[in-house]
Amino acid sequence: MLLCAILLAVMLLVAAGFDLKSRIIPNWLNLMIALTAPLAWWAQGLALWPDIGWQFGSAIAVFAAFAALFAIGGIGGGDVKMIGALALWIDARLILSLLLVMALIGGVIAGVMLLRQKLSKTAPNPEVPYGVAIAFAGFWALHQQFINHFPSIPAT
Repeated sequence: MLLCAILLAVMLLVAAGFDLKSRIIPNWLNLMIALTAPLAWWAQGLALWPDIGWQFGSAIAVFAAFAALFAIGGIGGGDVKMIGALALWIDARLILSLLLVMALIGGVIAGVMLLRQKLSKTAPNPEVPYGVAIAFAGFWALHQQFINHFPSIPAT
């Protein structure tokens, strides 16, 4: 199971790096995050029903909510795909906490960028690398789900 967590952590780091450098998270990377989730399910011994059903259901709900934000210009498409793919990995009982951590980290990143813009008088409306917030929230969720001896969720 630890190898699966390490694999996801590496993919999240790569996604954050791409987002920082170019403000683009490649589709192939989001696809890899999504397609490797079944490895984690297998390693955890999840049952097809209801466990994997909950994984899919929560991931679809997260993707739909963020796709709506994308439709109104609130978030980038790569970010939407990344959070949807990450939701396939994270226990459904941790999703709301993951989103809260992601929002807090994203707010800090946006605040720092706004402050930097004000101090340097650069062009308005800098793009926030929200993939970084998603990645760090993913690290938090990985820790809670796979490493923490006192998890936020009850043992199954």
